[in-house]
Amino acid sequence: MTKSPITEIRAAAPADSYAHFAGKLSYEVDPADVAYAMKDGNVDFILVDTRAAGSYSRSHLPGAINVPAGGITAEWLQTLPADKLIVTYCWGPACNGSTKAAMKIAALGRQVKEMIGGFEYWVREGWQTEGKRPLDARISPPKPTDIGLYC
Repeated sequence: MTKSPITEIRAAAPADSYAHFAGKLSYEVDPADVAYAMKDGNVDFILVDTRAAGSYSRSHLPGAINVPAGGITAEWLQTLPADKLIVTYCWGPACNGSTKAAMKIAALGRQVKEMIGGFEYWVREGWQTEGKRPLDARISPPKPTDIGLYC
């Protein structure tokens, strides 16, 4: 019997799989985890929106602060509470602004995670935003121009 592309390469040992997935979760969070933490009042992290200032001002995650990747400096980091994890996000999977920001933040000695899916998937999952043009996908699905396609 021919093996499928799924089983053609043997899966890793359970202990190796555990280490891999635990490691992955030490770098990433998803929109639902962020939203539920906020809903539960357990905001022990700082959300950093790395999109351009115009996109941020139109609409962003509740409580997020904006800093394009070029604005991340040691001085800027000192303005943030040192005891809180930083969570970066950008527009979506096709944008690596949050990855670049997370890398800079880590290089400056702070703990950081990246929100996978970014703003795009936050909105797609139906979580509300704030800003000049807040979005609520539960009322009307956003158009790409609403989301802000620029990192």
